[in-house]
Amino acid sequence: MTDKTSSPAIIQERIHVVRGLRVILDADLAALYGVPTKRFNEAVKRNQERFPPSFCFQLTQPETIGILRSQIATTLGKYRSTRYLPLAFTEHGALMAATVLNSPTAVAISIRLIEAFVALRQLAANHRVLTKRLDELESRVGQHDAAISDAITALRQLAFPDGPKHGRKIGFHP
Repeated sequence: MTDKTSSPAIIQERIHVVRGLRVILDADLAALYGVPTKRFNEAVKRNQERFPPSFCFQLTQPETIGILRSQIATTLGKYRSTRYLPLAFTEHGALMAATVLNSPTAVAISIRLIEAFVALRQLAANHRVLTKRLDELESRVGQHDAAISDAITALRQLAFPDGPKHGRKIGFHP
């Protein structure tokens, strides 16, 4: 894998949210590590004790279709001829896969994976902070609206102490 195809930005594009977790699919992880998906999955199965359900789980058919529809057609081709549903690896599972593969490429890619997952976590944290600040601003605007309304009412009372006189005209009337 070259630096260009394994940059944190490229890796972030391969990370999906499934069951409320950020995951990367087995074929994408195998491609990043530079091994065929079949060999990658064999290594995972040989070391199943290292991959509890919180690290790695198999997707259901609807989940697989949902992810693949959101990606470009070339990714769909990877899973079109497969007999097995893809495995989804959480951040910890993707890093554990690097220890299973135990190659210099796997170590380098695991560092980039960490950077990508951390960047996504920071983005989510920034989103929460921004949402909180917008909520605070919205509450302040609501308070200012009430203050402006009170000021307009006070100005009207100063301009028309008894209220506007519409029924009686000024001047002499026979």
